[in-house]
Amino acid sequence: MTQPSRRVPSWVWVVIVAALGVGIYLVRPAAHSDSEGGPSAVTDGALPRLVDLGADKCVPCKMMAPILEELKTEFAGKFTIDFIDVWKNPTASTEYGIKLIPTQVFYAADGTELFRHEGFYGRDDILAKWRELGIEL
Repeated sequence: MTQPSRRVPSWVWVVIVAALGVGIYLVRPAAHSDSEGGPSAVTDGALPRLVDLGADKCVPCKMMAPILEELKTEFAGKFTIDFIDVWKNPTASTEYGIKLIPTQVFYAADGTELFRHEGFYGRDDILAKWRELGIEL
């Protein structure tokens, strides 16, 4: 006597494919808006770096955007500024240990974190912090 073949229900295949898709999504490298590499990413000729983690639709983040663009242009060659939208790149929140947006993280040229601030941070405050950290402007 032969056993009847058992067919796997189609919903099981849907669950398996969905689980694989979620697994692939979770292990892929994070894609940052303007920044490559993680918190300690350092490149040749590295400069001190300010990473602003926020979101395009966050009000304080939108208030900081023109300040950061102005500083990026005015102080090119002194320090770099990268913006990461944590709503578009949710893994960055974990990678950078973000609890609140916006968050600004100041890094030395070697990638060492020097200072972290949560909330809106104005132009004068940013420049004063760089000076306090020993960066000549």
